[in-house]
Amino acid sequence: MKHVTYADKALFLDDDSADWLMEYARALGSATMTDTVTLRGIGMDGNEVEATFLLNHSTELITQTTQSGLQGPKNDEAVGYMQEQTRLILTPPPARSVDDPLEIS
Repeated sequence: MKHVTYADKALFLDDDSADWLMEYARALGSATMTDTVTLRGIGMDGNEVEATFLLNHSTELITQTTQSGLQGPKNDEAVGYMQEQTRLILTPPPARSVDDPLEIS
């Protein structure tokens, strides 16, 4: 579980969600791109929340480890999305001519 601070708000996210949120924000920032990601977490009042993060080159995001025993909700679909998008930004597929036929396997 990690404590995440964004835009004067704080919440707890599972480790994968927090780590990939930071990595995806870094990748978007380096490419001067923007995206939004919605993640489920635990708010400071202890209730489950959904938070949508606007990520761009000026995102200010802090993740901290915590000793909390809380178990946050998983965000497997959102984490998979951030992983795939980060991969595409950092290692884009090679360019193809519009005249090249698509290969279907």
